Amino acid sequence: MSAVETFNGLPAERLEKDLLACLAAPSWGAEIIAKRPYPDRAGLLAAADAAASALSWPDVLGALSAHPRIGERAAGDSKEASWSRTEQSAAAQTADDVTRAALIEANRAYEARFDHVFLIFASGRSQPEILAAARERLGNGEETERAIVRDELRKIARLRLERVLDAL
Repeated sequence: MSAVETFNGLPAERLEKDLLACLAAPSWGAEIIAKRPYPDRAGLLAAADAAASALSWPDVLGALSAHPRIGERAAGDSKEASWSRTEQSAAAQTADDVTRAALIEANRAYEARFDHVFLIFASGRSQPEILAAARERLGNGEETERAIVRDELRKIARLRLERVLDAL
């Protein structure tokens, strides 16, 4: 049985927990569950991408509240916290003290400007790359930044959903 067939057959209550760990927006998980069965992995991932891209801004803000600041270690033993630590670990290992301090300052400036955490798909990126992106995005207008944040959230959710599928 394929992972998608297993996914299609799991009880909704079981999937809700895994999907909330992927993206802390209950409406996203509910939509993915409601659209089962999926024909294949690509179909499931496409549906997940579409659902993430269509999230309301209040849903995005709710999902952002589950993400630690870039450079901070996610607390707890939840699946989501573990994934967050993994996603940021490579970046954390590539930063010197000056870069870490600059990233803390960029986080503060970003939060003051946009009133939410700076979110970026950190997997595979160094802290200097993340810092450059944070500084660049400080110049964005509200609508431009909202579109970027929504897409970064989508990419993170997709990576995590792939992890869920790989574990089935």
